[in-house]
Amino acid sequence: MAYAASPSAAQLRTMVGEFTSFTGASERTAIKFIKASNYMVNKAVDDYFQQGHGTAPQHSSSLDAELNTLFDSLRDGEDDTKDRMELTSTMKYLQNDLKVNIENAELFVVLELLQAPSIGEISRHGYVEGWKDSSVSASHKDHAKHIRKLIKALPKDAALFKKVYKYAFIVGREKDQKALSLESALIYWDMLFALPGMQWKNAHRDWLALWKRFLAEKWTRSVNRDMWNMILEFAFKSMDDDSLSFWTEDGAWPSVIDDFVEWCKANGIGKSEKMEVDDS
Repeated sequence: MAYAASPSAAQLRTMVGEFTSFTGASERTAIKFIKASNYMVNKAVDDYFQQGHGTAPQHSSSLDAELNTLFDSLRDGEDDTKDRMELTSTMKYLQNDLKVNIENAELFVVLELLQAPSIGEISRHGYVEGWKDSSVSASHKDHAKHIRKLIKALPKDAALFKKVYKYAFIVGREKDQKALSLESALIYWDMLFALPGMQWKNAHRDWLALWKRFLAEKWTRSVNRDMWNMILEFAFKSMDDDSLSFWTEDGAWPSVIDDFVEWCKANGIGKSEKMEVDDS
């Protein structure tokens, strides 16, 4: 939403809170980008990531200097710019130095930590600030250990998983696109909703399998930010409540989730069903 005039202090605080929770940036940075976007938070967030978090930070401490040196050691002098690792260097770093499996949720753990501008890029600023915030020493060995710790916590730490899941939408989009293609979204859901991510299923239902069946039958459009984020909220609730009794017609769910619930009911899944194991 754009404001014709400056928003109230309370409205600005809300917008700053949304911006900082999504980007991890400081309040000062949040205010700067929000004002520049004419108080449109989504645009401010997009601008923040598309700009690669600005220029390289000043070497104000020995840790800054060490991390910048490490970053330079990872860059390819011919293929990479001064402040950005491109695809080949990024994949080499992820797989060789951090020992990350780029085919599952481990990939998004690292990309969120380093606030990567895209799946195949890592910026100097994101690298330095991400590792500084992690409070580990400037060594690939310690960085890899920290990543393993986060990955181990991912399936049980709802706050961590939510942060990683939400960032996957930002980093997974094609440049200049506001939504994920359905094909990409399906790939990322498979990566995130499976170990070492948080499985979207319980003893009674494989909800991810049901969701994918529904999409195959009923949905052909792209996946916007609201749909992506609300699927996670629905996932949390559906794992605790197989009857879907938390869903109401006048709730704030996007229409695609309303349609999914109706599809579930039509397939015998919902409030009136007996709680039996579904092997679909």
